[in-house]
Amino acid sequence: MRSLTREEVRQIDRIAIEKLGVPGVVLMENAGRNVADAVEDFLRGLEGRKIAIVVGAGNNGGDGCVAARHLLMREAEVAVFLVAPAEKITGDAAINLNIVRKLGLDIRQVAIEAAPRGAAGGVSASQAAGAAFKPDELGEILKQFDLVVDAVGGTGIQGRLRGDPAAAVEQINAAGRPVVAIDIPTGLDCDTGAAPGPTVRAALTVTFTARKAGFDAPEAAAYTGKVVVADIGIPADLVATLST
Repeated sequence: MRSLTREEVRQIDRIAIEKLGVPGVVLMENAGRNVADAVEDFLRGLEGRKIAIVVGAGNNGGDGCVAARHLLMREAEVAVFLVAPAEKITGDAAINLNIVRKLGLDIRQVAIEAAPRGAAGGVSASQAAGAAFKPDELGEILKQFDLVVDAVGGTGIQGRLRGDPAAAVEQINAAGRPVVAIDIPTGLDCDTGAAPGPTVRAALTVTFTARKAGFDAPEAAAYTGKVVVADIGIPADLVATLST
């Protein structure tokens, strides 16, 4: 199967949702469940294992929340660390953040600038997370876990990662724990495989539908680790017939 560029990933998502009628929340559910399966295989079992999910504002964060729910149901000890204002987590990602909140999952907020009041569709910080802590404390906290799931950012990132996501990536790497990246290690360029700024160094990358074009660059392997392609319900022939 061909490797996908950033634009082709967008095309596939758009076709699946708008033309095939597959709701985005279904794709997110399938993605997160596959990540949980991969984590379980990586750790060779989940009971009593401590897993940290570091969540950003986009769909990757939503995938991470789905994975958190499935891991919790399989008797892992799970904590979610929000590295974006909870109010900026909207749409399908907000739905899944609300679910794990209602399940009583451990959700912690990394201290960041507050989002504007009244952000539509989001989850308020008071609802979503406990007391905030500084970004430079994250690495020490993550050392307490058996594994970290990178759900900070996805294929849409271009150029050097900056701000709170960059700080989170640096802290993930500093923790020295094995990392499973969702779809693509945060900071890695989907098209070129370049790492122009802070980039997660994963032991395993669970990517969706097909490999990403940047994975073919020799230098990308230092960031992706082993790559597993997960089926999230998008027909294979859709990938084969994409316009370029």
